[in-house]
Amino acid sequence: MGVVSPIGIGNRDFAAGLRAGKCGIRVLQGEQHAGAGTRIAGAIDIDFRRFLLPARIPSLDRVSLLALTAAKLATDDATNGPDLDLSDAGVYIGTGIGGIATLETAYEEMFLRGAARVKPLTVVQAMNNAAAAHIAMEYHCHGPVLTYSTACSSSAMAIGEAYRAIRHGYADSALAGGTEAMLVPGTIRAWEALRTLALPDPADPASSCRPFSKDRTGLVLAEGAAIVMLEELQHARRRGARILAVIDGYGCRTDATHLTKPDARGQAATMHAALADAGLAPADIGYINAHGTATQAGDIVETQAIRLAFGDHATSIAISSTKSMHGHVMGATGAMEFIASIIALTEGFLPPTINLNVPDPECDLDYVPNRVRECAGLRHVMSNSFAFGGSNAVLIASRVAP
Repeated sequence: MGVVSPIGIGNRDFAAGLRAGKCGIRVLQGEQHAGAGTRIAGAIDIDFRRFLLPARIPSLDRVSLLALTAAKLATDDATNGPDLDLSDAGVYIGTGIGGIATLETAYEEMFLRGAARVKPLTVVQAMNNAAAAHIAMEYHCHGPVLTYSTACSSSAMAIGEAYRAIRHGYADSALAGGTEAMLVPGTIRAWEALRTLALPDPADPASSCRPFSKDRTGLVLAEGAAIVMLEELQHARRRGARILAVIDGYGCRTDATHLTKPDARGQAATMHAALADAGLAPADIGYINAHGTATQAGDIVETQAIRLAFGDHATSIAISSTKSMHGHVMGATGAMEFIASIIALTEGFLPPTINLNVPDPECDLDYVPNRVRECAGLRHVMSNSFAFGGSNAVLIASRVAP
């Protein structure tokens, strides 16, 4: 696994951030954010020269830089030496909007500064499949290289489709996940216009994202990338891989009801589909990493959906929204939360939903408020990703059988 997040870069720091209930949300500083309006976000301070060749950095949009960094962390985690052969591997990457910073810069140069031309690499930096292409070139992957753009579920869907490809024999291995870098003024303004962004807490901006709390006011945008290396089980065992967990369930369903309003029946159907794919009963799931965006409607609908999908067992499941810590990473958020779920499974603790201080009677499940909870006996975990457009993806991972 490889993760670049507002609460930690690398699996160890990310896990420590989850355990500590660390918040990576802050006020954006600097002249580049002066026109952003709402200026709270999950931003990352990173020197890409630690991970990538310096000569490459100027020619890439930040979305590809984040993806390449996460891919390096994932491949480093997958082997102890230089002999990892990815020549037949696939690359499956999700992103909501691709290289939007490059596009915004081009518009600014053309329409505000009156430039006669934009930078020659504008198209190839901004295109949605740039990140996947750069990863394939970096690791000489000649398998399927695909990009998924289904808003907030993009990277969960990328992981799920990579899982399916491996299960059906199209590849033995894949790098799968997502990347997003949309913390630029125009994009933030566009999200403001939707009236979905959280109101900044004047006393404590870091507490502005409050999933499932009655005083929640909306989501907080963030940037980051998260990538996992998937392998067919026997392929991984033959090369002596350290196997963290097994994906054994993936559900992909669409609400088909409204472009922006979530639908409990559609979400529940997606969870049912993942359970059926895994051959598991509702009572087998011990932890759910919720989509939990901290919007008024979204948190209530997800609560209803979990009740529909799990029946009486819903009240026995530990559930948390790690977005309270790292923010909403849009196209990368599903992969980041899937990694958080794997960490919960392998390290035996439940990440908290921080800032959950005012109980909401309509969000009445066990949302692991504010403090980490030790839980050594987890066997199966679920990660929910529900998106604008009604595109839903749910992943289930399990402990490796001895």
